Amino acid sequence: MMGKRQARPSSLPPNAGQFFPAPATTTAANTAIAAHNVSLAFQQTAILHRLYFTVEQGEFFLIIGPNGSGKTSLIKLLAGLLTPTKGSIEVLGQSPTGRRRRQFARQVAVLPQQLPAEFPFPVATTVLMGRAPHLRPWELEGRADRQLARQAMAFTDIEHLASRRLDQLSGGERQRVFIAQALCRQPRLLLLDEPTAALDPAHQIMILDLLTRLCREQGITVVMVSHDLNLAAMYGDRLLMLARGHLAGLGPPATVLERGRLEETYQCPLMVDENPLGQVPRVCPIPEKYRL
Repeated sequence: MMGKRQARPSSLPPNAGQFFPAPATTTAANTAIAAHNVSLAFQQTAILHRLYFTVEQGEFFLIIGPNGSGKTSLIKLLAGLLTPTKGSIEVLGQSPTGRRRRQFARQVAVLPQQLPAEFPFPVATTVLMGRAPHLRPWELEGRADRQLARQAMAFTDIEHLASRRLDQLSGGERQRVFIAQALCRQPRLLLLDEPTAALDPAHQIMILDLLTRLCREQGITVVMVSHDLNLAAMYGDRLLMLARGHLAGLGPPATVLERGRLEETYQCPLMVDENPLGQVPRVCPIPEKYRL
């Protein structure tokens, strides 16, 4: 017979007022992710080829590239959902597949491409589920957990939605709910696969401004896949561009988003100039009727 679930003590831990706990020592100072000669293949099909890169702690790091270039597979490798065929990956100083999932989930939060929409739970309950990796089996959330959930909802500006059901929300509101759930976990690393793909411009900016705040104010490392080159240029500290599974570019937006490199990668004519909002590139595809 199962025993009763017990609530956590009501006393608050020292870091209850912040999402990002003090960073632990990693194998290289300030390095959140290190990929060494990473390749991935499914059966006889090569997906990724000999990737080398690092991501620094607190960095907003964007992965770009055409459809089928291996972006989602790379996110799954970083999340420990796939294992490299060759090479090695270190996430926060350890292999993502070499540690227990619960321990990994306490430090790394993953938001996949498809988030559940038909989810009949209230927003507040959904956010509080982010504390699950920190709870023992059959343990109830305590006062500290509920406080972290409220702080996460405040940070993502969804407090007014607390009693609404998730299946009653817009796409942008759902994205913020799951970001709040990830924050409630107090992660050191956030992995996102195209979180703005189905959103209108206003909600895209809202989500990306929020992610920028996580990096700057909370010290969380954000690694995100995006198809929008202009948003990547405006928000990314550095970009990694993939082409057919190969590393096609790595560095600041002004270095990676170079016209010749982009046209070779995307196989279409492009115009690249300086964005009037700042010293970052602006990329515009050239429709056939405007080509000389």
